[in-house]
Amino acid sequence: MNVDQAELEKFSSLAHRWWDPAGEFRPLHEINPLRLEWIARHASLEGARVLDVGCGGGILAEAMARRGAQVAGIDLSEKALRVAELHLHESGLSVRYEKAAVEDVSGEFDVVTCMELLEHVPQPASMVSACARLVRPGGRVFFSTINRNPKAYLFAVVGAEYVLGLLPKGTHDYQRFIKPSELSRWMRAAGLRTEELIGMTYNPVTRRYRLGADCDVNYLVCCSRDE
Repeated sequence: MNVDQAELEKFSSLAHRWWDPAGEFRPLHEINPLRLEWIARHASLEGARVLDVGCGGGILAEAMARRGAQVAGIDLSEKALRVAELHLHESGLSVRYEKAAVEDVSGEFDVVTCMELLEHVPQPASMVSACARLVRPGGRVFFSTINRNPKAYLFAVVGAEYVLGLLPKGTHDYQRFIKPSELSRWMRAAGLRTEELIGMTYNPVTRRYRLGADCDVNYLVCCSRDE
């Protein structure tokens, strides 16, 4: 199975904090509106069949469901999935959650999202290939991850985890960061074509995130499967 048990246990131990906007997952809450609008610019979510890979506590899954998507969320953390299911009682939304690896999922989806996950698995290329297999011809797949270079280490590890305290220490392993060229190669091998590569930056003074041309640290990719 394409999973690092230590990574899984690390995030499972924080599962009860998924929906605390001031807790360990605060950055996900803050970037969620940005990534949701970016996804919606590339793919109509109303009535779309969506698979959210590595859904965690359901922050993005619920946001897409609120836009009218028929969302299925998968994760390997039972604790995170229980939190996600419990939160549906509060939100009143309809999302189908399942404990599953993307490589084991069957079906066809209009949209597949795999956000902030590739850098946490031992075989990211396998995950890219599985996402490509699950999207319908003409559909869209969305990835987000972290570049691998000295600036990314300084900002995403030293800055985010040790200086600013945006993330718990040990959240990221620099050796698992992924260069855009590497992700592009895996996507091409899986039959996906890049639609947009865009960066996400954080301003520690204004405490705001924005999307732009700077892909040195965090970046997102929209790709399509040819019809």
